Amino acid sequence: MTQTIAPRVRTLVLLLLAAACALLAGAGPASAHAALTGSDPREGAVVDKAPAQVSLTFSESVSMDDDSLRILDPKGKRVDDGTPSGTGGTTYSVKLHAGLPDGTYTVTYQVVSADSHPVSGAYTFSVGAPSETSVTVSGQGAGGGFVGGLYGVGRYVSYAGFAVLVGGAAFVLACWPRGSGVRVVQRFVVSGWLSLTAATLLLLLLRGSYTGSGKVADVFDLGLLGEVLQTKAGAALVSRLLLLAAAALFIAVLFGAYDKREDEEKRDLTFGLAVGGSVVAVGLAATWAMSEHASVGLQATLAMPVDVVHLIAVATWLGGLTALLVALYRGPADTPVPALAVSRFSRVAFGSVIALVVTGTYQSWRQLGSWTAFTDTRYGQLLLVKIGLVAVLVGVAYFSRRWTAQLAVATPAAAGVASAQRVEKGAGKAPTKASGNTSAKTGAKASGNAKVAEKESGTAKRSGTAKGTSGSQRAAQLARQRAAVDAAREKRQRDADPNRFGLRRSVLAEAGIAVVLLVVTTVLTQTEPGRTEEEAKAAGTSSAGSSAPATGTVTLDMPFDTGSQNGKGVVRVELDPARVGANDLHLYVERPDGTAFDIPEVKVALTQKAKDIGPLPVAPDHITTGHWSASGVQIPMAGDWEVTVTVRTSDIDQVTISKNTQIG
Repeated sequence: MTQTIAPRVRTLVLLLLAAACALLAGAGPASAHAALTGSDPREGAVVDKAPAQVSLTFSESVSMDDDSLRILDPKGKRVDDGTPSGTGGTTYSVKLHAGLPDGTYTVTYQVVSADSHPVSGAYTFSVGAPSETSVTVSGQGAGGGFVGGLYGVGRYVSYAGFAVLVGGAAFVLACWPRGSGVRVVQRFVVSGWLSLTAATLLLLLLRGSYTGSGKVADVFDLGLLGEVLQTKAGAALVSRLLLLAAAALFIAVLFGAYDKREDEEKRDLTFGLAVGGSVVAVGLAATWAMSEHASVGLQATLAMPVDVVHLIAVATWLGGLTALLVALYRGPADTPVPALAVSRFSRVAFGSVIALVVTGTYQSWRQLGSWTAFTDTRYGQLLLVKIGLVAVLVGVAYFSRRWTAQLAVATPAAAGVASAQRVEKGAGKAPTKASGNTSAKTGAKASGNAKVAEKESGTAKRSGTAKGTSGSQRAAQLARQRAAVDAAREKRQRDADPNRFGLRRSVLAEAGIAVVLLVVTTVLTQTEPGRTEEEAKAAGTSSAGSSAPATGTVTLDMPFDTGSQNGKGVVRVELDPARVGANDLHLYVERPDGTAFDIPEVKVALTQKAKDIGPLPVAPDHITTGHWSASGVQIPMAGDWEVTVTVRTSDIDQVTISKNTQIG
């Protein structure tokens, strides 16, 4: 029976590795999690005069340094002052040198989003008229190359190590306390700790180069490492290492003092280990929740604890399942996994699935935002794959529960049969007849043997202990051989049990699906959320930063007259894309003859009187002569909005004008 199992195990393992490699190959570098939703000037725009600055607006807060935002002239020379300034963490601008000539200019950016992923891109605009440029914007990407590939491997290994560490320890404590003394289970849990620790150290070393230059030489730059330690992602990785030190102590107790206790003493220690292990597991899960998707976006204060519960549920289910598989296939014959332990794990897995469904539903709503995002975004498509895998895994688990129930019923009967066989075997060896002659012969033989023994006693004393020692070694060797034969016989009998064999096959299938599920889950953490991707598409930009001219712009022309000399003109307000959410506002001031001119001050406010919202003030920045701009103007709901503009042409002369427009 065991000879037929091994080839199936090897075949399934190879198939799982092939599926995992296919998913890993398709993952690529981390997608942009902060999308570029606005820029001034916009991509492809042709402006009459060189702007005083270039500003970019992202869908979530980002971090920048002096080289994150660069403006290059047609010859590739940098023409910005190198000090980006930000407003609210989502809009950044950099000032340009004065007197820039006409031609095509290239805007490049490389930033780190609030969920720790690098974002990069480039686009062009022209002053006067487009021209040839020596700058190429193709291949702009962050998080790629050899360093990016290593960083991706580190992420996969860290998630797998977390699942093995937490799930394996939970399986021992909650389901099979005797498993703490099984060597293969000990090695399994320790391998999870080693994998997570090694992956965390690797991620910490690679982090600076991963979000920056991408060069291998920068991996060992101590100055860059110091900068990483000051970021949110760096602090999370250091915290993870500290928690892993506490996890090492937990493992030492679990497989040391705990294993040596008697069953009654174990019950007292189990509670303490469960509390301590839970605290460490929650802390480890929080290092992901506080530095990735859950820490930004909608309802971050609620999303982070939900993400912690989700991660622990995944680890308990998948890690515990793998621990059960290892124990079923590699466990010693004298310590088989009892049916009670399998039944307990079945209940633990069921609770984990319920937690996954509840937390996963909330996370899906938060990251997608609409039903169409399931099919129109990569995140939604991967999420559909994950949901399908979970459904298949639950179906296979149903059959495992059936085998578990049958095994629980069959085990007492099998134990009774084995006991009866041992009694019958012992009875067969006992003498069944007794006679006086036999007794007499036995007595005579015993008397004769006694005399012979007495005569040979002197010889035995002179012969020393060499023969005795050799005999004891031979007896010990025979005893070990008999024990090995007995263990092999018991293993064959156990493997021949159809209920246990069916359980092993179903658990193996569960573990195989779980490996693919874990890979898909890791890819999801590196994929741009569907909500962000749809916002970027609605704003006319792609998640990689290449934008197209936006549509749906509302233009309002409002004449004004402050009553002073040169106090007449026209204010033109452009709201782009005039929808709910973030908008770009451009304001132009022109004389009656159409020439642009500057005024001391201009203010804008938005009001929706029907809902008693506003006025919402907008403070546009002066860009160039007669041009003001503001990015990321938030409009909370659709409806009829009043746009009010206050124009001041001197110290005492100003006027307020307004006009209504439909938004959304």
